Amino acid sequence: QVHLVESGGGLVQAGGSLRLSCAASGRTFSTNDMGWFRQAPGKEREFVAFILWSGTGTYYGDSVKGRFTISRDNVKNTVYLQMNSLKPEDTAAYYCAVRTYLGSYYDPSRYEYWGQGTQVTVSS
Repeated sequence: QVHLVESGGGLVQAGGSLRLSCAASGRTFSTNDMGWFRQAPGKEREFVAFILWSGTGTYYGDSVKGRFTISRDNVKNTVYLQMNSLKPEDTAAYYCAVRTYLGSYYDPSRYEYWGQGTQVTVSS
């Protein structure tokens, strides 16, 4: 079992930045691959970013590539999402998750544990 708590969301103007944090407890965090997803009202959950347990590999969704950066601190049991050059279309609830099943890192069904989400709203 693992418990995830996201924080750092809020209201920001277009072009601004936010850093999301996801604190993990329970299961050994340092051996788990982690992902960030987002979901806007009326839309499907969308892959945002992924990081290997070691931090040596990262992947991004096409819509955030070059603007967002995922990182992790295995001592603090925390994964981060630095979001720069935010756009109104980035508005969504953002979720971190632990990948526990083999398969594509962009597939939400490969993730077993999810946080409660943190809202990001970007105004134009």
